[in-house]
This record gives sequence, C-alpha cells and structure tokens, in this order.
Amino acid sequence: MNSKQMNEYYLSMLDDVDERLDSVCDKESEEEFQRKLEEKGFARRDFLKWTSFMTAALMLPPVFESRIARAAAIKQRTPIIWLHMAECTGCTESFLRTREPDIAQLIFDKISLAYHDTLMMASGERAEKSLEDAIKRYKGKYICVIEGGIPTKDGGIYLTIGSKGETGLSKAKRITKDARLTLAFGTCAAFGGVQAAYPNPTGAKGVRDALGIEIVNVSGCPPSSINMVGTILHILLFDKIPPLDEIYRPLWAYGSRIHDYCERRAHFDAGEFVEEWGDEGAKKGWCLYKMGCKGPLTYNNCPRYRFNQGTNWPIGGGHGCIGCSEPNFWDTMTPFEEPNEKAGIRIPGGNGVEATSDKIGSFLAGATAAGIGVHAIGSIIRAKAEKKTGKIDDKESK
Repeated sequence: MNSKQMNEYYLSMLDDVDERLDSVCDKESEEEFQRKLEEKGFARRDFLKWTSFMTAALMLPPVFESRIARAAAIKQRTPIIWLHMAECTGCTESFLRTREPDIAQLIFDKISLAYHDTLMMASGERAEKSLEDAIKRYKGKYICVIEGGIPTKDGGIYLTIGSKGETGLSKAKRITKDARLTLAFGTCAAFGGVQAAYPNPTGAKGVRDALGIEIVNVSGCPPSSINMVGTILHILLFDKIPPLDEIYRPLWAYGSRIHDYCERRAHFDAGEFVEEWGDEGAKKGWCLYKMGCKGPLTYNNCPRYRFNQGTNWPIGGGHGCIGCSEPNFWDTMTPFEEPNEKAGIRIPGGNGVEATSDKIGSFLAGATAAGIGVHAIGSIIRAKAEKKTGKIDDKESK
C-alpha cells in the first residue's frame, strides 16, 4: 500500500471516524481539555502544531487534523496493561521521551495505565493484586502492551515473574487472552530481539510466535516514541489497528526504508563514502554504507522523526544504522560495521556532490558574464544538480 492508497483508505473512513468521535466526545470534554492545555501553559496554536505533526507522522491526509484534535479530548479512558518480559526497559524509556512530553501527558490522561511494572508505585504482592484487579475490571476492554521477548524453552522456566514464580510465557498467555488487542513494543517483543539471537538457549520468541495470536508489532531497539504514541493515538482515533506490512508493523511508520529519507542519501547517490572512522568523508558527513550502515535494508521512519524529542538519531550521530527494527537483526545484520554481503547493493560512482558544486560555480560565473539572467541560471543549475545527485528521483519516489 503506497501513500496514495493509504490516503484513499483513510478518506473512505471519514464518516465512520466522525460517527465514532461524536459518540465518545462532547463539547464539555473538549472544553475541559482546552482548559487543561491552558493550565499547562499551552496556547491553542501550540496544540494545533502538535496535531499537525501527529497527522503528518501517521501519514493521514490534512483533513484529519481536526479529528486528531477531537480524539485528544476523548472523555472515555482506555485501560492499558503493560507487561515486561525479557528486555532492558529501553522501550519504556523511549516512550517517556515523547516529542512534546507535556502535551503527550495530557493525551495519556485519556488512557489508564492500569498496570506497568516500571511506572507504578506498588511493588511485590500489592503490584500483583493491582494486575489481577485490572484484568477483572477491564476484561475484554484493555489493550495489552508487551515489552520484551518471551522465553519458551522447557515451558518458559527461564523467565519467572513475581512472588508466585509464574513464567512469563504463562503470564502473557493468561493476560492477552482477555485483551481487546495486543501491541508488541520493541524488537524483542516483535521478533525475539537480542535474546533470540543464535544460539538462543532460552528459546526466546516474539509475542506472535510465542503465543500464536494476532498482534501489532512496533519494532526497533528501541522504537521511537512517535511510533509508540502514534499507534495508540491511531487506535483512539479509529477504534481499529492501522494498515500493517507483511510482518504486522504499521505501514505509516515502517512503509519506507531508512535509506529513502536519510540525510546522507545524496552522498550515496554521488558515490561519496566514509572509508574509515575519522577520515575526511566522516568529517563532511558522507554516506556510511561502507562502514556497515544497514539503512538500505531497514524499514523505519527514524530519519524523519529521530529520537529524544527529535534531536538526533544514530546516523546523524555518525554511526550507521544496525537494522534494529528488522527480524533477527542480531544474526542477519552483523557484523554491524561492515557492508552486508547479502544486500546485493550496487555502489554508485561519479564525481560526487562536491565536484558537482564546483562545476556549478564555474558555470555560474561564465553564464553571468554572458549576460544570462541570474534567476534563469539558478533554475537551470538547480535542475541539473538535482538530476545528477538523484534528488529528482527521490522526490518522485516519495
């Protein structure tokens, strides 16, 4: 499903969305939400910027901006039970670092984190009682979020949880059984992650493979907060899961490759590569493919939205993508700092972006002396430069 098809898909659901929002929103709840925004120091304009950003992130047509705003004011709270399996809690850490944390906090007033090992105050038997109470109270209504892979070997004994020593496998089966839907946050939950790497002594698997249930995978090690927040927001807005790719990931987040939108893509197209760490190419921000970047093999939206409130991402920090949102990346993408032999990627040649710039400068001087209008020169040069660096192709592919 390409972006045009996704637009058509969502536009066809406008009436259903409006009907749903009319049933769960009212003027009073929307006014209350606006009051909370003002109390937190946010103007209406700030909120509209946030809704525009989330609409674009979800690859929704602009007509959905007002619907996103209404969804944020939904009065009915959606209960979430968040389970931790074999993992490092990095997905929770990423989740807490949303792009607009204060606005997101208000959005999450609309959900009820009925249970979360890391964020709840209760511990021990009190925490277990909170979990059992939540399961009974919200049976068939809660969203189950799972973070971490599930060990399955020998009945799952390599992960036991709580004072009763229940296995993670047993706990996940029991709790997902009564869930409205289940989300796997992070590559460990989606595909098994690092603990499922060879030789995988605990038989760790992703949630779908371990439990045999339908699921939405939000992969990454960790995934960005945008992908987690956006998936939940989509469910609040449409009351259904988003369109998924063949491995059950939301297309709006995982429908394009890292390579397609990478800030270093022009250097790849021009054949300009970092050859060793710290060389001149590295200082100039050239392509990291020869240093092992797995961007051409990896589907995610990291270049668009980045991490830590949008400040940066691995390639921006100078290291290639390691393919962490793909299944079995620990086995199939290593060694991380060498090109993948199975990629079959043709490395382009040419004079390079900077050489092209030099030629443009020479042409510009000559053309100006010949009396050609400056604006016309700019247009001609820009078109030639884009054609040489592949930018025109990029725009068409988008």
